[in-house]
Amino acid sequence: MANSYLSRTPSSAGNTSVWTASFWIKFSSFTNQDLFNAGTVGTNHGLIFLNGNQQLEAKHYSSSAFQYQLVTNRRFRDCNAWYHIVVTYNDLESTSSDRIKIYVNGVQETSFATANYPSLNFNSKYNETILHTIGRGIESGTSSTYRYFDGYISHFAFVDGQALAPTVFGETDSTSGIWKFKSPSGVTWGTNGFHLKFENSGALGTDSSGNTNTFTVNGNLKQALDTPSNVYATMNPLDNYYQSSTFSEGSNTIEHGQTPWTYNTSTLKIPEATKFYCEGKVITMNQNTCGIASDVTTGNGNSSTSLGNITGGVAFRGNQGDIQKEGSTVSGTWATFTTNDIIQIACDTVNNKLYFGKNGTWLNSGDPTSGASGTGAISITDNTDYFFAFGDNTSGARGKWSINFGNGFFGTTAIASAGSNGNGSLFEYDVPSGYYALNTKNINTYG
Repeated sequence: MANSYLSRTPSSAGNTSVWTASFWIKFSSFTNQDLFNAGTVGTNHGLIFLNGNQQLEAKHYSSSAFQYQLVTNRRFRDCNAWYHIVVTYNDLESTSSDRIKIYVNGVQETSFATANYPSLNFNSKYNETILHTIGRGIESGTSSTYRYFDGYISHFAFVDGQALAPTVFGETDSTSGIWKFKSPSGVTWGTNGFHLKFENSGALGTDSSGNTNTFTVNGNLKQALDTPSNVYATMNPLDNYYQSSTFSEGSNTIEHGQTPWTYNTSTLKIPEATKFYCEGKVITMNQNTCGIASDVTTGNGNSSTSLGNITGGVAFRGNQGDIQKEGSTVSGTWATFTTNDIIQIACDTVNNKLYFGKNGTWLNSGDPTSGASGTGAISITDNTDYFFAFGDNTSGARGKWSINFGNGFFGTTAIASAGSNGNGSLFEYDVPSGYYALNTKNINTYG
């Protein structure tokens, strides 16, 4: 959602004393970013946001002071997890700590770095006839300082006039014990209540509650296949030890820092005895590399720690037009690549083979479906879990990649035309038979 957001100004006021906000969220970066706000610029507003310390905050600012403020001790640092957040507000409660509550994955937060509760009968800004935003700040004065949300949001529900338990919107899976989405039923939504399911890619702000409290889409907001029940890999912003790479567009776009010989890895591993596929598009060409790594980046920015030199690393090097594996050049017929080229990577840990393609053609006469014979393949180490990896081999200019793990986008640009055999995922080119997008559903099914 970076640089995109949803907005609505209610035409009539609802209940400012009692409400519930429920939403599922997956963070792609960990800077200050606003989630759900209501108010006027710089003066009087309520907000729910992630602060720069990765803590969740719910607060109200007016008259140059915070009228209430909860800051969790919990830090939200898992870029591969979907969190279910519920915030309830009821300023009629006699006990101050009951007036605002935060729940995470069905459990009430009770440990706070800051806990200042609203006074009795202190009306919030939510449900007033003022601007409400999802995914962008209100309090900031200019567009350059708005705290845009970067990540994924699913099933955003708001109930006007009731403080509801999280069990209305989620439940514990009887088999896995994991908190999961539950469709709210029998809910009285109230005047300004809404339920955004994000089902219609052409109208993502559509309200499904029956109230027609639809939000306006601002910017280039996109529908993703990533959901709380099926998490897709992204590039891992926590795998950023020394190179200061910049992650954006749901952490599927990465611009490498100016430290040389850098690379970053996917959030999900490719398990042993599986076959997985992804695509990377060159946005800015420097000395871009891509391939696989057996561990996240732990090097210090010298040539011995480049993707093609590390133990368990294989790198397709765009400028050199070769394949480097653990410090040695792999023989074969490869190719250079440059801006706008799409590189295909097929990793077969059943037969311990790795294949590279460029713009729809497998290199070195490769055939990812050849199995144990490994036609045109690079041999990789047995009994090893791998990550997909993307990097840059020199300092100065900054190489930039956008990666499609199956969501159907390079950054915020949809693939030009979907290939076949995606098994519900969307890639530019045909996915080799027996290979899958790297997501939790496929790992659980085929891993």
